[in-house]
Amino acid sequence: MTTLTQLQPTPVIDETVRLLTEHYVFAGTAEQLAGLLRRRLAEGAYDVDGAEELARLVTADLQSLNGDRHLRLKHHADPVSPEQGAASRDAMRRDFETSLGGAPRVELLAGGVAVVELAPMLFPLEWAAEPLSAALTLASRAQALIVDLRGNRGGDPDTVAFVCSYLLDERTHLNTMEWRENERSEQSWSLPYVPGARFGGSKPLYVLSSDSTFSAAEELAYDLQQLGRAVVVGERSRGGAHPCRGWTVHPHLEVTVPMGRAVNPVSGANWEGTGVQPDVPCTAAESLDRAHELALARLAG
Repeated sequence: MTTLTQLQPTPVIDETVRLLTEHYVFAGTAEQLAGLLRRRLAEGAYDVDGAEELARLVTADLQSLNGDRHLRLKHHADPVSPEQGAASRDAMRRDFETSLGGAPRVELLAGGVAVVELAPMLFPLEWAAEPLSAALTLASRAQALIVDLRGNRGGDPDTVAFVCSYLLDERTHLNTMEWRENERSEQSWSLPYVPGARFGGSKPLYVLSSDSTFSAAEELAYDLQQLGRAVVVGERSRGGAHPCRGWTVHPHLEVTVPMGRAVNPVSGANWEGTGVQPDVPCTAAESLDRAHELALARLAG
């Protein structure tokens, strides 16, 4: 455990406050949170035994006003590079290498229904395009498809658009990101071309969710649901719709700060705080069997 002989809370809090006020998508909330962190620091609330406990306390305070689960001080057991985002990238790469590139399961169930599990993340497209294309192309011949996001904790919005492109027939507006920086907006569309074969936009499609499904995985489920393309089966997801970046503020600590917010072109809203509401609610453990039953009934009908 990192002790306070190696970790002084003041520089960590000072840098967290600076990043928060410069980058957080909601400037007014950032100012309120900055005041809260400074007050808690002055009160001695952060004089704790180590980096992991400091991360827990600061994260609780950062999320205390609006419950933004992307706004965190994250503890890393292994030292990480001071380069921006290096902590997240290092851990992400390890997960990528041990999960078949983020598509650990492709299976054909009875009745011509395929399952593609995307976990534990939707990895950056420069890494994940090949394994995702292989998995989705393999499943493209199925009569119905279940995309399992129950264990997916988020990832890259470009990868969301890439996956959606295999599940639609035409180029489609999926999402708009509104960024604090320069008050700009950026639209996300499915792609006009994909490597491999598309499952397409007409065969039955089901998406499994759990209370662990988060961030970009929620966007994938929400985009397809709002377009009327997929039926979401399972549990309400965690509710994080604010894309973020990470900065290393200590060898074992990383601040993640949301810099924008998602706006769906159909609903005009997003899933922040509410999660993606399933069309067919059931426990995560039951959701695969339930979706399979629904697919078989749809195909039979």
